[in-house]
Order: sequence, then C-alpha cells, then structure tokens
Amino acid sequence: MNSSVNFSFDPSWMETLHAPFMVNAALAGLCIAVAAGVMGYFTIARHSTFAAHALAHIGLPGATGAVLFGLPVSVGLGVFALGGALVIGALGKRATQREIATGTVLAFATGLGLFFARLSTSASQQMQSILFGSILTITSSQIIGFLIFDVLLILLVTIVYRPLLFSSLDEQVAQAKGINIAVMNVIFMAMMAGVITIAVPAVGTLLIFALVVTPAATANIIVASPFRAMILAGALCLVSIWGGLVLSAMFPTPPSFMIVSISTVLWAITKFVASRRS
Repeated sequence: MNSSVNFSFDPSWMETLHAPFMVNAALAGLCIAVAAGVMGYFTIARHSTFAAHALAHIGLPGATGAVLFGLPVSVGLGVFALGGALVIGALGKRATQREIATGTVLAFATGLGLFFARLSTSASQQMQSILFGSILTITSSQIIGFLIFDVLLILLVTIVYRPLLFSSLDEQVAQAKGINIAVMNVIFMAMMAGVITIAVPAVGTLLIFALVVTPAATANIIVASPFRAMILAGALCLVSIWGGLVLSAMFPTPPSFMIVSISTVLWAITKFVASRRS
C-alpha cells in the first residue's frame, strides 16, 4: 500500500494567520525570542549547551507528573527544570565537573517522565506536545506569564551582566578579581531553567536546542560584540518562530518542524558563507 505526505498549499492561509490562536502564538514567539536571545549567548560563552539541552529533558517528569496530579504542565516543568538547574549549577561551570552527573540525572529524569506517562492516560496523551511543542495552543494567560518572566529576566541580567559576562569569558581571571563563580553558575542555570520553561511549549523538550542555542550560534558567527550577538540572536529566533508560523499556515504542517527547520537553515547558510570567506 502506497502512502503519501499531504503538503498542499492552503489558499486561505492569510485568514489562518489572523486567527486568535495564531496571534497568541506570534506574541508568545516574541516573548520566547527575547529570553532565548539573551540566554543563548551566555549558554555558548559558558560552554553549557549540553546542560541547557539536559534541563529541558529534566523538566519532562515534572510536566508528565503535573498532568498526573492535575496541575498545570508549566508548573511541573518549571519546578523540575529549576531543581535540575540548581544541581547542575552547583557542580561548576567546567564540563569535566558536571557532564557525568548531568548525564546521570538526565537519564533518570527521562525514565521517570516516561514512568509518569504510563501511569496516566492524560499524561501519555500529553507526551507528544511536551516532547515536540504545541505553540498553537498557548493561551493569553500564558503570554502574560511569559511577558512577566521577560521583564524579570532583563532586570536580573542588567544587574549581573558584567560579572556574568566576565565569568563566562574568562573564569580564572574573573575569580581572581573577586567574582563568586559558584553564585554566577547558579544564577545562570536558574535563568536558563526559566527560559526552558517558556520555550518548551513552542518546540518541546526535544527541539529546544533550535531556539536557545542555534540562533545564538548563528549570531556569534556574524558579530563579535556580546550585546549585538544577543540582539541578533533574539532577532534570528523571532524570524524562525514567525517564519515557521507563516509556513505552517501556508502548507499545513506542525509549526515546531518549520521553526526548527528555519533556525537550522539560517545557521547552515551563515556557517557556509563564513567558511567560504575565511
């Protein structure tokens, strides 16, 4: 039996873009892009890409457990992601100090998340949206929560910007200057847990890398200034999200697939152009 993929053009895609659920998705994308742009740069500068990826999966049992006990998914995800962030942050910045422990906690958390999903039919049904995201189901109350988080994140980054940046770029010199590296590690990981919590509804725990790390990696190829890299990373993240929403309306497909595809293509093109120039 032959099967085919339905990838037809939807002539009413403009009407779809103006639908309330699509407007909410676009606003959520703006909030996510702001947070991901700021934290993406620090994630790469601190060589913490694996830790950021692990946090999303560590939040998995929190999300499925929340469904099991009738709580909001974001609450369970945020609690587990924050708990994992504090543990990873306490292990230190260097990958050799935390990779084994992070991998162990990651494996246990993934298994626990699947266990919770098996205990509840509702949790099992929610697994796909948790793993791959469901940005079209984001509500107005969630957007308000995202906005509040963005404001708090920007305020916190403004306060700790210099010591956080210094410790990210040169930990030994920063420590010699009196900066508390352990505190910076914990603050960074706690902020990352918050970003993971608001970004997972868009692309899920499996694809979170495409929003937090990939745009920042692309921006770092183009510009050298930390501040400009954050701005550009946020802009690239927003282009990926909004572009993914437009394409998913034109050619009915999962938005998360389109979002990740655009983000990856932008990185690949930038990487290719940079290699040709060098």
